[in-house]
Amino acid sequence: MNKLVGENLSIITAKAQTTRHRIMGILNGEDFQIVYSDTPGLLEPKYELHEAMMSYVKVSLEDADVVLLIVELDEKFDEQLFARFQHISAPIVLLINKIDLAKGSQVHDKIEYWKNLIKATEIIPVSAKTGENLEQVFTSIKKYLPEHPGFYPKDDLTDRSERFFAAEIIREKIFMNYEQEIPYSSEVNIESFKEEDKIIRIRAVIFVERDSQKGILIGKAGSSLKKTGTDARLDLEKFFGKKVFLETHVKVAENWRKQKLKLKQFGYFE
Repeated sequence: MNKLVGENLSIITAKAQTTRHRIMGILNGEDFQIVYSDTPGLLEPKYELHEAMMSYVKVSLEDADVVLLIVELDEKFDEQLFARFQHISAPIVLLINKIDLAKGSQVHDKIEYWKNLIKATEIIPVSAKTGENLEQVFTSIKKYLPEHPGFYPKDDLTDRSERFFAAEIIREKIFMNYEQEIPYSSEVNIESFKEEDKIIRIRAVIFVERDSQKGILIGKAGSSLKKTGTDARLDLEKFFGKKVFLETHVKVAENWRKQKLKLKQFGYFE
């Protein structure tokens, strides 16, 4: 979606399950408006957070005029996970991503492999990294869009708030700077977002599930949290185009991933 919209709206890391919310990216042209709905990847829910993530997928599939189903070059078909795509009326465009890593006849072989497993209207091999074939994806999407007045004003880029993106950028840095359970046990809440003429002042609270995780996240003499905060501040300044003062704190919210009430407070199950 970031490549297709031309803005970094969804955070990206090498770790699985980085995306937790449904994020809309709006692309306007003279005769079209495309609303991309980026969702979490498919998974079998293990607790309430996963249930919330999969509810975004369900709603998006019900809303969609076109479904872009993205698989990676080495990904294998999972009958249970992909079952939901067997009864979709909207056209499915299957994108095989990371073809920049392909060797020999691998791309052709993968197209043939998926052709027999998914009821796709089109299969397009792409590379989000290099941009290869993304123009073809854009052309395909336009081909399947119904005629309808735009849902959003022409100058809108997304449906999400500045606070949301501030939290996501900080969360991205947690995914990049920590290993094991820390990224998955962390949630970011923006307590204060004050925009002044020359600076944005942000106060963020990072929640973890246990005291031991709090210690790891902060690090020796606060070194780990300081690095994460610095990395986040630099990206926040790029995103907002303004100097940012970022204040970060760490708190414990026990087992927040398994508690529906906590998840509602964090913006899930809206």
